[in-house]
Amino acid sequence: MIFFPSFIGDILNLQVYYPWEFLSSSPCRTVVFPLMTSGITYWVIKSLQQLDICSSCINSYTLLVSPRLLFTVFSFILDYSVYRLAPSWEADRWKSLVLLAGSYVTLVFYTRTFTNTLEGLLFALLMVLVSSRKPDSSLAEPTSSPLIGIVTTAGFFNRPTFLAFALMPLLYWAGFIVDSQRSIKTVINHFLKLVLCACFTAIVFITADTFYFTSVGLDNLYNIKNNSLVDVIGRLNEKIIVTPFNFLSYNLNPHNLALHGSHPRVTHFTVNGMMLFGILHVLAIGAGCKMLKHYICQLIRVKSYYHGSPGLLVHSKGKPTLLLFYFVPLAFLSLFSHQEPRFLIPLILPLVLFSTSQNRAMKWKYVIVIFNMLGALLFGCLHQGGLIPCLFRLEQLVHSSESSNHPRHYTLLFAHTYMPPRSLLNIKKRDTHIQVIDMAGSEEETLCQTVEQRANDFTCNDCQVFVVIPGTIRATITKCGVSFLNETLIFPHLSMEDPPHIPFLLSRNWRSQLGLYILQLGRNQQSL
Repeated sequence: MIFFPSFIGDILNLQVYYPWEFLSSSPCRTVVFPLMTSGITYWVIKSLQQLDICSSCINSYTLLVSPRLLFTVFSFILDYSVYRLAPSWEADRWKSLVLLAGSYVTLVFYTRTFTNTLEGLLFALLMVLVSSRKPDSSLAEPTSSPLIGIVTTAGFFNRPTFLAFALMPLLYWAGFIVDSQRSIKTVINHFLKLVLCACFTAIVFITADTFYFTSVGLDNLYNIKNNSLVDVIGRLNEKIIVTPFNFLSYNLNPHNLALHGSHPRVTHFTVNGMMLFGILHVLAIGAGCKMLKHYICQLIRVKSYYHGSPGLLVHSKGKPTLLLFYFVPLAFLSLFSHQEPRFLIPLILPLVLFSTSQNRAMKWKYVIVIFNMLGALLFGCLHQGGLIPCLFRLEQLVHSSESSNHPRHYTLLFAHTYMPPRSLLNIKKRDTHIQVIDMAGSEEETLCQTVEQRANDFTCNDCQVFVVIPGTIRATITKCGVSFLNETLIFPHLSMEDPPHIPFLLSRNWRSQLGLYILQLGRNQQSL
């Protein structure tokens, strides 16, 4: 889930596409984190323009880059967490930082505005909070229970799947608290602080979400001060919005998940883990199998029960516990039929710490470097890489001086691309002369019918129609019997939903297969 075009519409008064999760009829996402991240950057941009400090601050480039810049700054939380945790988990501090910084997961996903990115950062903070060892391997005092409660609850409201990541850290912390405290009163005090702070944090999120979804927009949310206290309380009594429960209710329905794509339950283990982490994932699986075999042998031989499961969780050294931090969330996420690679990006932290302990990854360093270079090229440059430059170019076109002097009606038709973020076109809500049509992965017949209808539409003499398609279906458009006034090729662009044909990649026209076309539709001659 990308952060969050709807907030550009609320703050900057731009036309956007509102994802179904942010509709008042189906509120499944909290507004708190979008408001605290992307929302802040948009308000800064708006304020700079209103103060005449930057008269042209609001454009497609700043709307894209400013939230990403903020998330890039936030990504250093990962570096801080590795720096703090590495000695505690018997990992080399500097090798861990190098492995983290060189991973394409960090370079690509942690600089993008995903909810999964925040999930990974909160997971890293939680691991720092529950860490019970000092750099000299001695046990530390129990960490702040209130902070653990706040981070866990915030992560749950950001994405309810955070509980899968938080389970092992919380069990580790609970075991340490019970094991290190002789007084039952002290133990109860720690858990009580955690629960109270978790409840208080939940109330804050529920209140903010209820105001937003019952007010339908941030403008109304922040104008609430103009209303009386009775109105505010009345609005809260109308309907209490608990977005994580709505999220779980939706996603626990297999029919709903099927709408977003169903995958085999082993996809995370066999495909997504390899795609994100490469050889590090393989090393973890190998070590996990050895660990499992070791403990099974212990049970068979009936050797000291307390060196079995309890010791595995609390008293054992870093190796088995880090593996549990990695594999337990992986197993829980595998229970759902919809499995995307980005769901696993929070797991980079325990995997990096495990891989650099005992120099496990050192002999594979050349493989790791090549893998991350290819991953950065694929996901950072090629994958849907032409869509953003295409929107930049279309924004310049529809806002050009010629268009301003002689207003025209523009129809922008997208097919076989990811959903185009309308906000980057920088269209004000009052502007009705620009229409965006997202045809997603429409069949050839449906696509041709739509294009032909636009070509044969003579009701508008000053209309321009642009068709945006990947090069892999350029030949399909030629079969539609329409003409194009001009075409622009944006390179590179790779659509995994419409992969290029290998024979074409070996021909002279290979660039067209790895490009995105902007085709200006010509008008058919009106029959007499």
